[in-house]
Amino acid sequence: MESPEARGPCGDHPLAAAAAERPSESAALRALVDRVRAGEVEAAREVRRLTRASARHRRKLADAVEPLVAMLRSGAPDAGEAALLALLNLAVRDERNKIKILDAGALEPLLDYLLSSDLNLQEYATAAILTLSASSTNKPIISASGAIPLLVKVLEEGNPQAKNDAVMALYNLSTIADNLQTILSVQPIPPLIELLRGGKRSSKTADKCCALLESLLAFDQGRVALTSEEGGVLSIVEVLEEGSLQGREHAVGALLTMCESDRSKYRDPILNEGAIPGLLELTAHGTPKSRVKAHSLLDLLRESPYSRSKMQPNTLENIVSNIASQIDGEDRGGKAKKMLAEMVKVSMEQSLRHLQRRASFA
Repeated sequence: MESPEARGPCGDHPLAAAAAERPSESAALRALVDRVRAGEVEAAREVRRLTRASARHRRKLADAVEPLVAMLRSGAPDAGEAALLALLNLAVRDERNKIKILDAGALEPLLDYLLSSDLNLQEYATAAILTLSASSTNKPIISASGAIPLLVKVLEEGNPQAKNDAVMALYNLSTIADNLQTILSVQPIPPLIELLRGGKRSSKTADKCCALLESLLAFDQGRVALTSEEGGVLSIVEVLEEGSLQGREHAVGALLTMCESDRSKYRDPILNEGAIPGLLELTAHGTPKSRVKAHSLLDLLRESPYSRSKMQPNTLENIVSNIASQIDGEDRGGKAKKMLAEMVKVSMEQSLRHLQRRASFA
């Protein structure tokens, strides 16, 4: 039999006591929302604290969105910052709150904060735009608001975290095809290249930079801007060599897009930046998409490309020999041939393992 000590107050079972606590929590959260409505800055900070890592509190405090947006509009720096950070936490991993925040009119004050001389406020606003732009419902609204030029300005002038968030927000908006020309019109290529140069090649920021560049290079304006930027092509080649699997896939896609658009114009700039070793490694170790793109680009980099149907079984070796013979410097050609030998070895080992697996199931 259960002892009295195992029961809650007045002999209730612990589960009953827990159930009794839930209404009091709900009442406390309602009171907190009322405090936000009254313009209490500390209440906004409490909403931020409760929603930082709790999906349950994000849902239960959704009614705080409208009064927080009103606080955001107030113009008072302390109140605006507290409201902005609370809204940011409410939006994280909550699609309904993302939509509700925009519906409540948060976009206009957020765009004002993107222009703020206070770099912390600018950073928080950029993070909020990034989070809100992850919603497919919000993307067209944010795109039509004039956010894109402001995000590129942050990419040029913001602090490091704001720049990272700006490029990711621009990538989110670039998935609407009509936005690509708008992005190009405000000259994003120079700050994108600067961001690639200054950061880690395998970072998520580098991934998104290359993904955005891959889309922008489908336009002549984007290609001209990249090749006009000192070290532009080289920055992409460096991600091709040192980036994450996803980043390398976008990097080879960007170079392939260029070469396919005008082989005679872009073949030499790609070759001169030493893309061959990275492409060879990608044919053996890249994602399935990367491998296909790397093979296609290697073919285009030959002196006289042929259609795939005319290529012989030793095509890759022919391509490498052809390219290596035209690149200045013995070291570069030697490295290319060494990479080919390694790639062939890996391919043979993979084939052997495949045969062994088949034999074990026979």
